[in-house]
Amino acid sequence: MTEPPASPGALSHAQLRLILFGVVLAMLLGALDQTIVATALPTIGREVNDVAHLSWVVSAYLLSSTAVTPLYGKLSDIHGRRSMLLLAISLFLAGSVVAALSRNIFVLVAARAFQGLGGGGLISLGQTIVGDVIVPRERGKYQAYFAAVFVTASIAGPVLGGVFSEYLHWSFIFWINLPLGVAAYLMTNRVLRLLPRHDRPHRVDTIGAVLMVIATVALLLVLTWGGTTYPWASLPILALATVSLASWAAFALRLARAPEPLVPLSVLANPVVRDGVLATFFAVGAMIGLTVFIPLYFEAVLGLSAGQSGLALIAFAGATVVGATAAGRVMVRFQAYKWTAIVGLAIAAAAVTVLAVRPTSFALAGVEVILAIAGTGIGTIFPVTTTAVQNAVPLHQLGTTTGLLNFFRSLGGAILVAAFSAIFLASIDTGNGRSLPELVLEGAGAGIDFTAVFRGVFAAAAAALLLALVWMVAMEELPLRSQHMPGSEEAV
Repeated sequence: MTEPPASPGALSHAQLRLILFGVVLAMLLGALDQTIVATALPTIGREVNDVAHLSWVVSAYLLSSTAVTPLYGKLSDIHGRRSMLLLAISLFLAGSVVAALSRNIFVLVAARAFQGLGGGGLISLGQTIVGDVIVPRERGKYQAYFAAVFVTASIAGPVLGGVFSEYLHWSFIFWINLPLGVAAYLMTNRVLRLLPRHDRPHRVDTIGAVLMVIATVALLLVLTWGGTTYPWASLPILALATVSLASWAAFALRLARAPEPLVPLSVLANPVVRDGVLATFFAVGAMIGLTVFIPLYFEAVLGLSAGQSGLALIAFAGATVVGATAAGRVMVRFQAYKWTAIVGLAIAAAAVTVLAVRPTSFALAGVEVILAIAGTGIGTIFPVTTTAVQNAVPLHQLGTTTGLLNFFRSLGGAILVAAFSAIFLASIDTGNGRSLPELVLEGAGAGIDFTAVFRGVFAAAAAALLLALVWMVAMEELPLRSQHMPGSEEAV
């Protein structure tokens, strides 16, 4: 017999803990798969005898998962969180099995794209479910768990990928998803029936969804191929950019005219949502960009090996959890909660600016201190923006809004990494189409001066953090609700 949905206050502490544990496990699946593959790529390329298309093993997942993230949010507002989370886990596991069994690069890429169709919903749905069961006033302290998920994935993913590919078999980077995914499925299948229902009768704007997916995929292809596979001014890049711009324009027109648009105009017009999304776009984009380029900085400027660079990155990644935890605790105890992110972003921007001004003036210990300060500052934005944005909308729009927030997080990362790469390559006259790691390895022999190169990258990161700070200051600080909105509990 199916248990009826409960109101948030009716859930016991044990039920709430089980929901949160299952959600965090599901989110870990999606986050881990974004980082575990990279270190196994050389081994995969040798075994499938195809290096030319190897980057698509990563890109295919990024494209599909980013494109479907907003769709999961909208569909969860229509059909409920449980059914959509279970669907996301199922698609993710099916793609994992095919990827593990594939011995052809094209099958592997297709499996990764299919896997992304599930992975795109795991993180945003997890945050949405927490929004269903935890009132905004108490929600901040739980956001630290999510920050811990991403840090765990960023540290453990590359290590596990390297260990599996070297000592077992590269397919284990996909087989490991099965026990984790089955555990998450079984754990959440029953307990998520207890979730309060906030969905209402809706229709999916299919035309709007198709336009948004086309626009997103075309834009991500531009960012993936531009400056590497094709020159920025080449016909394929210009054609894709035109398709993306035209699709975004058509999507905007569709939002204005559709009877029930994919993203409600009330959400887009909400100033808290707008400012919170933009602040997140720049802050998370800067964080992901730094995560990509800091290891290269360690190797090129400080002379560390690849393995040592990965370990040295822990100071930056781990500090974001400290910042997120501190900001979450402040949100629980104080009415004025926005100042933690404002101060944090200001400190982070200042710390990165120090590296931009003097990129080669510090020993490893000094750089680690600066990065720890920057990571702590950036981490403060995670609980503040997520909780503030969710607090500003009614519960029946929670999934749509959270999906929109996560979509722009991913998009910010893709755009700013591409921007940092363009700055990096523009500072080097001897690139000749080589990849960033190749340039780092050959830098000394090729006479490359990395002082100017990384000064530009760090300056761009500091500028992005300052833009995040501007939008955070502009975001209205609504009082966090101590209970869910009246009238939002009716199940439909």
